[in-house]
Amino acid sequence: MSIAPSSLLLSTQHEPTHITTRPCANFPPSFWGDTFLQYHSHSLEVNDNTKELAQKLKEEVKMMFQSSIKDIKQKLNLIDSLQRFSVSYLFKQEINNLLEQIHHSFIEDKTIVEDNNYHSLALLFRLLRQQGYRISSDIFKKLKNEQGNFNETLDNDIEGLCSLYEAAQMRTHGDDIMEEICDFSKTHLKSLITQLEPSLAGQVNHCLNHPLNKSLPRFEAKYHISVYEQDCSHDETLLTFAKVKFNILQRMHQKEIGTITKWWKKSNLEQKVPHSRNRIVEPYLWSLAKSHLPEYINGRIILGKLIAIIALIDDTYDAYGTIEELQLFTEAFQRWDIRLTESLPKSIKVIFEAILELCEEVEELTTESGNSKFVVPHFKQAICNLVKGYLVEAKWCNEGYILTYDEYKINGVFTSCCPIFVTTFVCLGDFATKDVFDWILSNPDILRAASVIGRVLDDIASHKFEQQRVHVASSVECCMNQYRISEAEAYNLIHKDVEDCWKVVNEECLKKNDIPKIALDCVANFARMSELSYENHKDKFTNGELLKDYVSSLLVDPFCLDQIVI
Repeated sequence: MSIAPSSLLLSTQHEPTHITTRPCANFPPSFWGDTFLQYHSHSLEVNDNTKELAQKLKEEVKMMFQSSIKDIKQKLNLIDSLQRFSVSYLFKQEINNLLEQIHHSFIEDKTIVEDNNYHSLALLFRLLRQQGYRISSDIFKKLKNEQGNFNETLDNDIEGLCSLYEAAQMRTHGDDIMEEICDFSKTHLKSLITQLEPSLAGQVNHCLNHPLNKSLPRFEAKYHISVYEQDCSHDETLLTFAKVKFNILQRMHQKEIGTITKWWKKSNLEQKVPHSRNRIVEPYLWSLAKSHLPEYINGRIILGKLIAIIALIDDTYDAYGTIEELQLFTEAFQRWDIRLTESLPKSIKVIFEAILELCEEVEELTTESGNSKFVVPHFKQAICNLVKGYLVEAKWCNEGYILTYDEYKINGVFTSCCPIFVTTFVCLGDFATKDVFDWILSNPDILRAASVIGRVLDDIASHKFEQQRVHVASSVECCMNQYRISEAEAYNLIHKDVEDCWKVVNEECLKKNDIPKIALDCVANFARMSELSYENHKDKFTNGELLKDYVSSLLVDPFCLDQIVI
């Protein structure tokens, strides 16, 4: 974050007043404009025929679990397909039971997967670890020969190599063989791409660039459904069900983005806070990333609104307020007293008012459940922690102070926005309990790791643009300064740090504790959305056009279904 330093507060001997010069960020305008306003007024209800079809197909898919599938590969592939299509939540109990059976069978008999069936072995490992089973990576030692090299039969096994690369993304600290498998599979897949026909080469590239553990199922569902459709051995029932459910959820998500867009237009924040980014679609994608499930509608809408306001707050600390203004702004949040904003520029006061209104909305939504007494204080505390983090960076900027990389990351946990995103989403969920909020406030390892992933990937993507104006040193500059290394070397170091953080995330998801899985997924999904938003060192939040394909897939273009009208 950056603010106008004291040296930019100009005055002359001949004029009694101060002229405040503020840095200009030159943010690009919203790419989407009012595109999604139409969804607020349109009827997006799913017709009865489609609902009946979806239920009928769901029952047929359920029967697949109860059929006489004896082959372990078929069982694993069914679960894998349901996860890739983002419909596994509809078969939670069936999947739990099947994986429990598979885990028990594997413990009893390690040979349930043939030694040369690399795909099934890797898939079994990944699915069991995703489920929370602490299956040892030692099972992959059989992939090596007596000389310690990977078996030659792996060299041209595309399916096996892709599955091994996916499995390697589940590695934790101490999984040394998984490090080797990751490097081996990645190297071989890259070398084989040029020899493959275009469609298969595209699938390999997608696997390398968007591994499942670092991707969001809903965001990748349409791609995987389309790939499955091209497979001549696909199951028509499963394919049709995946398409129908995708379209049904899309209708619901369209309604949500329409509601948020209507709120934004009514609040007139774009005109009232002209110094900031006007972003609605991008914030909604971040909220959708937390969970796409139907029961979390309120959480997505509130979080989408909050992220849009946070962008205003971020830009105020970053490229508008003076240090004196920001200190007063921060104090207003700490006291929750709007009177402290009276002397601030009108645009800053408007932001505080918007937060107050959103807080009232959270209180209203949680009163019915009886949770408002402890939910609202945690919501307010999360906002306070965020703005205090922003103020710390503003002071560093004002003083021209460059921290060490590790010092920067400590404050970066808060400015990453991960804690406040998770807190807000939890606030509106049925898993909102004091224990979960206390867990978030304890700054657990998974939260710190996901926050660092988001913070440093954001920095790599945006620091060049930000350093064109007065701005605090990002993790990149801190890293370069501390270790006396080049920008490219700093990137490499930071990316290694990100991989290390992913190991922490994976490890924490394997721990047996009382924290609901949805809360853990919410944190991990923040890291996954960070990977998407700052992919290839590009800031897709600020430059929304770069998210066009995802937005079109998720919120605009349904699957075309013959003889079915949705």
